[in-house]
Amino acid sequence: MFSFDNVSGFKSVSAMYDNLVSQARSVFDGEPDRIANAANLAALVYHTVPDLNWAGFYFYDGNELVLGPFQGRIACVRIAIGKGVCGTAAATGQAQLVPDVFAFAGHIACDVASRSEIVIPLHKDNQLIGVWDVDSPRPGRFTQEDQAGMQALCQVWLDACDTVGQ
Repeated sequence: MFSFDNVSGFKSVSAMYDNLVSQARSVFDGEPDRIANAANLAALVYHTVPDLNWAGFYFYDGNELVLGPFQGRIACVRIAIGKGVCGTAAATGQAQLVPDVFAFAGHIACDVASRSEIVIPLHKDNQLIGVWDVDSPRPGRFTQEDQAGMQALCQVWLDACDTVGQ
């Protein structure tokens, strides 16, 4: 039903993200559960986007970010708002595109193999839901095009989950 293609099968990075958005819409169709959809998005991205070593969610519990569904190695379980790349994205409401995590003041090294990162804050009805976090072992792996693609995927997830805040 769904395929996990490598980017080499796509003509461009934008074509890869267009395909991922289409697949995500199909996977989420009729399914409002945030955990099920989060698990499937993490798997879809992790097995499609090249050079990743982690892809997943941290959900805001009203106090801090708590690990949600992901693909990759064991991760930090709790992250304070304003700490590290994830906490900064949550605190500022701004996506964080970090070419070299070692140059990011206060970076939390959950996996020392991670060298670059994108974090997208997730908001629904003006409420912080959490963040979407993607890491790569390759410095400078992510571009503005990747950020735009990840933001589009997050919007598909947010639109599908009518129980996100529960």
